[in-house]
Amino acid sequence: MLDYGALKDYFVVTVVLACLILGYIFKHASIFKWIPNDDIPAILALVGGLLNLWVTGFTINAFIMGAFMGLASTGMHQSFKSFIEGNKDE
Repeated sequence: MLDYGALKDYFVVTVVLACLILGYIFKHASIFKWIPNDDIPAILALVGGLLNLWVTGFTINAFIMGAFMGLASTGMHQSFKSFIEGNKDE
């Protein structure tokens, strides 16, 4: 069985929220319309990795977990969006 309790040592809510807000700005601000939507998750992974390095310390593990948090913010946005909009297939 997997122990997800170990992830709480690496999960920083501040990094996820910052990436979530930054992703929203990239998606909806007119100044960032030149960024393709397909590139936003990669940008957030990089930003999440760099932010987590700054918050938790300079290790490769911190960068990798920050990148995962940046990608998780993209998934959270898509889940929230589909929840609000509802299922349009019906």
